[in-house]
Amino acid sequence: MYTNGSSVFSELHESLQTVLSQRLEWTGLRDVQEFTYRAVTTGDDVLVIAPTAGGKSEAAIIPVMDDILKNGRKGVSCLCIFPLKALINDQEERFFAFCVPAGLSVMKWHGDVPRGERGWKDGEAPSFLMITPESLEVLLLEKNLSKELGNLRYVIVDEIHHFVESERGVHLKILLDRLDQITGVPIQRVGLSATVGNPEEILSWLSDDRRKNRLVSVPAPLKAKQFQFVVDDDERKRIDALVRIVHGKKALVFVNSRNEAEKIVKAASGRIRNLRIHHSSLSPAIKKAAEEVFDTETGACIVCTSTLELGIDIGDLDVVVQVGLPGSVSSFLQRMGRSGRGRKSTFFAWILSDPIELLFSCAMIECAIKKEIEHLLPLKKPYSVLVQQIFLLLRRSSRASRKTIVHEMIFHPVFAGISLDAINRILSHLVAEDYLMSDGEMLMLGIRAEQTFGRSNWKDLYSVICGSGEYRVVTPDGEVVGALDAGFVNSRCGGKFTLGGRSWSMVKRDEEHNVVIAVPHEGDQTQVFWAGEKSGSSPLVCRSVQRIIARKATSLPLSMHEQEVLAGVFRHLPAGIAVGGICLQEQQTIRGTNVTVYSFYGSRFNQVLALLLKERLGGSASVRYNDFSVTVQRTGREGALDRVAEAIREIRLYTLDMVGESLPLISPELWKFGQVLPRESIREMALADYYLVEEFQKVIQTASITVIREHDGELWPAQDMPVENAVQERSHNLS
Repeated sequence: MYTNGSSVFSELHESLQTVLSQRLEWTGLRDVQEFTYRAVTTGDDVLVIAPTAGGKSEAAIIPVMDDILKNGRKGVSCLCIFPLKALINDQEERFFAFCVPAGLSVMKWHGDVPRGERGWKDGEAPSFLMITPESLEVLLLEKNLSKELGNLRYVIVDEIHHFVESERGVHLKILLDRLDQITGVPIQRVGLSATVGNPEEILSWLSDDRRKNRLVSVPAPLKAKQFQFVVDDDERKRIDALVRIVHGKKALVFVNSRNEAEKIVKAASGRIRNLRIHHSSLSPAIKKAAEEVFDTETGACIVCTSTLELGIDIGDLDVVVQVGLPGSVSSFLQRMGRSGRGRKSTFFAWILSDPIELLFSCAMIECAIKKEIEHLLPLKKPYSVLVQQIFLLLRRSSRASRKTIVHEMIFHPVFAGISLDAINRILSHLVAEDYLMSDGEMLMLGIRAEQTFGRSNWKDLYSVICGSGEYRVVTPDGEVVGALDAGFVNSRCGGKFTLGGRSWSMVKRDEEHNVVIAVPHEGDQTQVFWAGEKSGSSPLVCRSVQRIIARKATSLPLSMHEQEVLAGVFRHLPAGIAVGGICLQEQQTIRGTNVTVYSFYGSRFNQVLALLLKERLGGSASVRYNDFSVTVQRTGREGALDRVAEAIREIRLYTLDMVGESLPLISPELWKFGQVLPRESIREMALADYYLVEEFQKVIQTASITVIREHDGELWPAQDMPVENAVQERSHNLS
């Protein structure tokens, strides 16, 4: 902590100093706030990397407030963009505590804010506007209100890592470009995150080289961390362990799906005091009630998905529990960062179902110790967002020439990877399919665009989030409980379900308005599912697992029992697995010869390898894959290992075009606007951003290959996915 006499504090506007010292009782500034102030006041774009609860939000607010107060700026001076409405609601009080005592106004704008409270009178625009990308899209369509953004000087993007790899990130970048057009000058951009593996690249992504940029990175302070591992294949015993760990404590229990959250809360109901549930399909009221449960002094527990992984403030915790495995080191660090605030040490408990999960959890911790975090990869061919922007452009201007549309699209740096030919091909396809109409050189929205996206004043155009369709669940009294997956509602098992930790019975389904009327139900025969909740471990985690296997030990100080559990895993794996590269191992079974290709590059890489192997081997060969390996079956008893090895050598010689031609087309439904794209554009988009073929080729062409002729151990137990089902995957990482 810096004292009030520090160089930055003494330079702050007097009103801001008063707020910090008297209202908030600060004795000074943290390092991240000192460094961020210096960076922001240079006028450069800034990316701030600091641990959870490290003061990043305040670090961004302070220099902006200081500038507004010193220069008497009017209108909306700072736009604060958040990935979640819940995060805005959580941060609202913090913004008010800073700004209002200094005479600066704050407003939030998102879909849950009543329509009458969205907007302002002439001359009364807030200094700070808190908003999501989707609501900003709506705001920019409001001509009178969007004019108030003409004096905008700053944009703060919170939890920026949440955007980068998704279509929402592309949409965000376009919105930032449009804000620059409104003001006529490059608006200063400030990004905030706790976990980014390639910060310099993400800073460049944020800034687009419009102005100079600076990175502020403040490491987490050294603090004791305590880990506890529970490994048991009995689900009831895992629940018993969970109950023991959280008893009498303030605990956050992370799971990897909404399905699992509901299942655990149902199993632990009545055994844990103040038990709550929190996930994206619950109503805002239920989620808010869960967040507020930690105000009690008698201990409380929230079972949650990634909805509480981001910066929602839930105060000091006694323990964070992870059931199963988070998908990445980044996610693990975000979740672990919820524990150990203030003077408390970090207490993080893992509840795992098998020894393999113990191995993966150790791999994540080792990565965290080495400060290895996943690199974020921005999308290269975001054709779906391109179509959205074409429709929005014509929605705003009624009509435009093809030349104007092309010029508007290539203006955005985020579309730099898309050629003029590709844009013109898409425009021609949209006209041919009646999504656009032509009048000479002018284009306008067509009949099919209106039929597909025109409902509710074209509301579907404002978001790129792709979902499988949901039904709102409402009680007869009008209380909104949450939402159910459309596939579940329409299935035969959709009569009774669990939502929000309670059992319900469906009494009416309104397909026209996507509403389910439900009443409380007593009984155990309930279930629920949401589509698209499969998860796997990142390539970084998989490679860390490979290193542990190669040396047959983890660097962590595990108990003797845990070391014995890992030793059992090592005994069932080939002795020749090296620190890097690909290992092939053959095993004789009753049904024939299996060949396992241990790659340790993650499920996306292995999916591509499995598809290519299936094509090369042909015939009756069966190919399955998971995070760390590809298994080939039914290739004959003799020479199977050699045939698979030869197939991989041939795949290593493939050009990018050959790889692309060998992979199946992905369903257009994977993308929000995929259904309107030409087949060729779908293929290019899938190869670049779904299959990641460039990354695949770099690995397969450079990886060393080790062939193991004999091994008596069992195959690694795992939930393999048959390659025949690979292209049926649906992705809902944006929802």
